[in-house]
Amino acid sequence: MKPENDILWEMAKKRAAFKKHLVSYLVVISFLWAIWFLSGRQHDLENNFPWPAWIMLWWGIGLAFSYSKAYGVNRHNAVEEEYRKLKNQQ
Repeated sequence: MKPENDILWEMAKKRAAFKKHLVSYLVVISFLWAIWFLSGRQHDLENNFPWPAWIMLWWGIGLAFSYSKAYGVNRHNAVEEEYRKLKNQQ
């Protein structure tokens, strides 16, 4: 089992990385939507699906995984809890 400080340090690094990832996502996606909007393509939706939506979708999935690593269930605590349960059953 890891010391508490090591686990907290790992969580802090993951959360900081997620925040950087989120800021990058928001800046780049905003820029891409601005390009799409300023190109005048928004008036021709019948023949031209907004391409930034695809990037937004796939990158958003990656962002969701990053979020779940940073703020989701802490696997270290889950493993330690299962270990304690098994040990108490003996």
